[in-house]
Amino acid sequence: MKDTLVSRIKEVTLKDPILVEGLPGVGHVGKLVADHMVEELKAEKIIEIYSPHFPPQVMVKEDGTIKQVRNEIYAYHGKNDEPDLLILIGDYQSATNEGHYELCSIFLDIAQSFHVKRIYALGGYGTGQFVDKPNVMGAATSIELVEEMKQKDVVFHENEPGGGIIGVSGLLLGMGALRGIDAVCLMGVTSGYLVDPKAASEVLRILSGILGIEVSMQALEERAKEMEKIIGKLQEMERAQAPYEAVGGDEDLRYIG
Repeated sequence: MKDTLVSRIKEVTLKDPILVEGLPGVGHVGKLVADHMVEELKAEKIIEIYSPHFPPQVMVKEDGTIKQVRNEIYAYHGKNDEPDLLILIGDYQSATNEGHYELCSIFLDIAQSFHVKRIYALGGYGTGQFVDKPNVMGAATSIELVEEMKQKDVVFHENEPGGGIIGVSGLLLGMGALRGIDAVCLMGVTSGYLVDPKAASEVLRILSGILGIEVSMQALEERAKEMEKIIGKLQEMERAQAPYEAVGGDEDLRYIG
């Protein structure tokens, strides 16, 4: 495979849909939210995207068969006053810088073919520390959008994230703005160490409120409770280790080992 392949599975008609992106990233926060939305909303797959910029591997499924790694776009027809959605999910982001730009161009081409006027890119903001009460940080393509998101409990900090937003979530904002598309990045605050369904639950709560769409959070909340138990055990191990680390010195470390 030399070129990225876009395979259209089904033709659908949507009314000014909103694009929601949730590819793998920090804490898998965005992926957890987008995958959950696809499942809970029973969205239908309409596009598969294969690219030589993805890692050179296949995924092995439960039945022993394989699946070529890919990105996928699902469509959701909003009920009553809900907006229509395009939901971008996948196994990986690009493994190359060039691939990020190429794939984002393709994603935006697809979005514009459906007359998308707004994008919500989902991700995680890693702090390097376990987070008891995660909130959602934001970045947007205009001051008007920033003010709108503040009314929805999205937090904005000056010059944060300090290193910028890397990958698809960042480029969708930057390249989307060049095409005149409003875009927001919603980042669940997370340690970045583990898959974080707790941060994902908070992002989903904020996003579903913004979109006016009801999405059951039960499955994510159950996973969050399980992860809290794991984190609790890790924190206990950290506290038990702290006194020894405070003493310091190679001799002490050899004794512990």
